[in-house]
Amino acid sequence: MVDSWSKVSQSITKSTLTTLEKLKFISPTPVQAACIPLLLNYKDVAAEAITGSGKTLAFVIPILELLKKRDVPWKKHEVGAVIVSPTRELAQQIYEVVESFLEDVPNLSVSLVIGGKINYVDNSHIANIIIGTPGILEALFDKKINGVIELSRCVKSLEVLVLDEADRLLDMGFEASVNTILYHLPKQRRTGLFSATQTDEVEKLIRAGLRNPVRVSIKEKARVQDFSNDIQKTPSTLNNYYMIVESDEKLNQLVKFIQTHRRQKIMLFLSTCAGVDYFSKILPPLLKKSQVYCTHGKMKNRKKVITRYKSQGGGILICTDVLARGIDIPDVNWVIQYDPPTSASMFVHRCGRTARIGNTGSALVFLTPEEESFVEFIEINQKVPLVVMNQLEIEHNCIPDIQTMAINDRAVFETGMRAFVSFVQSYSKHDCYLIFKMKNLNFGRLATGFGLLKVPKMPEVKGKDLSGFNEVPIDIDGIKFSDKTLEKQRQEKLDKMKSEEDAIKSKKLNRPPRSVAWSEKLEQKDRKIRRKEIKVLKKEKRKMEMTEEDLDSLDNDFRMIKKLKKSKISQEDFDKEFEINSDPEL
Repeated sequence: MVDSWSKVSQSITKSTLTTLEKLKFISPTPVQAACIPLLLNYKDVAAEAITGSGKTLAFVIPILELLKKRDVPWKKHEVGAVIVSPTRELAQQIYEVVESFLEDVPNLSVSLVIGGKINYVDNSHIANIIIGTPGILEALFDKKINGVIELSRCVKSLEVLVLDEADRLLDMGFEASVNTILYHLPKQRRTGLFSATQTDEVEKLIRAGLRNPVRVSIKEKARVQDFSNDIQKTPSTLNNYYMIVESDEKLNQLVKFIQTHRRQKIMLFLSTCAGVDYFSKILPPLLKKSQVYCTHGKMKNRKKVITRYKSQGGGILICTDVLARGIDIPDVNWVIQYDPPTSASMFVHRCGRTARIGNTGSALVFLTPEEESFVEFIEINQKVPLVVMNQLEIEHNCIPDIQTMAINDRAVFETGMRAFVSFVQSYSKHDCYLIFKMKNLNFGRLATGFGLLKVPKMPEVKGKDLSGFNEVPIDIDGIKFSDKTLEKQRQEKLDKMKSEEDAIKSKKLNRPPRSVAWSEKLEQKDRKIRRKEIKVLKKEKRKMEMTEEDLDSLDNDFRMIKKLKKSKISQEDFDKEFEINSDPEL
């Protein structure tokens, strides 16, 4: 691989080499040494590489070199490369890398298509390299840009398509969008498919979108045509730890751990957006000497938060799994998985935010005693060994401090309730449900660990044992927002609700009197019942009278039949009695 890279590096343009020097690029990683020569030699590549192995440069360098080597200059409306990414953050990161290479290449342009907005270089033409998320790219193929240009007409000369984090693209439900993009692109192109894990869906995509691809599997060494599952899926420079701790002690252990690693850079993963919002409120007062950042998929300022965190030498970034894939944040010392990962593969992706490209790093996952079998599962399923970390000695219990925050600020109280509910709901849908069982959750200790004042009402908690929780005796409705604007809005809402309730009560009390007295209405009802009874009796009497007449008639007929049989009367007399007409035609 290194020999093939040395040959290729001789043909790489000077501008690219200059940028690599600026990026302090010394030698290629295995995935770069394997994939760059293949793509430059017009091969389709399906690469599986451990997280943090340098996949971005593995496709960015070939794209730039292939586009620069074309004899005919690229026109404004010609798209030479399309890079599809599952998340905005990863697309933004790729865009920044490509942009740094194009500083010395004025005849090529790049555009970023994310979040419903199209950011072109000069807002008047499609760039030669388009980077975006699948949903927006799919929409662009069905629309006209500036009312004139159709994207499907601009990709006829496409050289390269790259699907980054392909397994994540399919996990997030973008399969239909990816298929639409493939449909509009020319068949004669180079395609690079990069992923950290191999799945059945990725295999289908390889068969559908790549022509005779060269398969590259990078674990600790570069391997072509090898997808062995017996190789560790995390870097050897990554130290993985786990801590067994009860739910009501987990927060204390987290605070103590961060305090002992105050000068280091830490990423803290939670399972829900509500959890991130809650921890972003309670951790800063508990960690006064540490800088706390937070971001999740529902926040609008994610780019600014990540940029600020990247520039810091330390601090804590609280986030969800939106940052678990592909995001390159330099010098992360620790990754803490406070909530259990949604799947075994997500465990690896979270850990991959540290120990990137040969650097060292550590990761820690918190587990309750009932979840300890997850350690063995990860070792077997992902080939990742974990080392136990003993609990830290706690001098101060921070749970009462959090409850005090909730009493003094309704925003903390309400956010904590939402975080608890969202965590329980997320836990109930866990992929590893045989390990993370709802019946094993100690809801009392869990509520205590969240620092709640009371346990919220929800179906999952109904009828459960809450013996590990002591509800704080306080008037919940009396808790006020520390933000005066929010408190004013709450009071206005309460006043409105009270006025509506008073209006309903007043309507009931002041309704008009009945038109008929109650006693008179009762007499009318009795008369109606008596009339009905009389009708029923008369009807039954008529039935009885009709029955007696019928019986007398039957007796008479029976006597006449007996007389006929004994020949006491003739047939003519019998017929005459019954008025029988013997004419057969009648």
